[in-house]
Amino acid sequence: MTGVLEFKGVHASYGGAVVLQDVSFTVEEGQTVGLVGRNGAGKTTALMSVYGVPTVTGEILVDGVALGRKRYDPASRGISLVPQGKRIFGNLTVQENILLGAASGRKGQWTVDAVYELFPNLARGAKRPGTALSGGEQQMLAIARALMAEPKLLMLDEPTEGLAPVVIDELIEVLRKIREQGTALLLVEQHVGMVRRLADSFLALRKGELVGSGPVAELELRAVQELIAL
Repeated sequence: MTGVLEFKGVHASYGGAVVLQDVSFTVEEGQTVGLVGRNGAGKTTALMSVYGVPTVTGEILVDGVALGRKRYDPASRGISLVPQGKRIFGNLTVQENILLGAASGRKGQWTVDAVYELFPNLARGAKRPGTALSGGEQQMLAIARALMAEPKLLMLDEPTEGLAPVVIDELIEVLRKIREQGTALLLVEQHVGMVRRLADSFLALRKGELVGSGPVAELELRAVQELIAL
């Protein structure tokens, strides 16, 4: 089966400093995968490699076809990113931030009304500046913006960072609803409890190398925890 996203022997570097070494994995359609490992393991670099931010060798494919060199190619082909730190534009309203996500031109189920149904707080604050929202609401806004690109795969980089436990619970429920709509998820997360609750399987990075993978239940095993020092 062809995966929605495939890495084949991917190496990634910044200015000659190698961060990823010979990384290969597949995210299948509708699957939720947790990408785990310590800080500096290369998790964010793996996501950024999809956009060609580091220097990349090897192959990155979407639906079995290699990505092009243009930065907008992943979005136009159904890959969306919720970046670490949210990156909300304070000079734009909530609704204007959401509409930025439609720039890819992909059409489908995720309209402004649909994301407001998923995130009622955003609908109530549609005319407020994006940065006037709470931290949790800004994370929801970043997800809403990414959904407007109608992704087959939604990649999330540390979405629970700085959030209270009750907000993390809300976020998990939102991501479950998105998954139920058929969207695959690739989740980079230090909060391993969230990965256990949400993901089907995991990929483990250590010092830029893929050192483990399997069903998410295996994250409970001491040998796996020691391998990636969780």
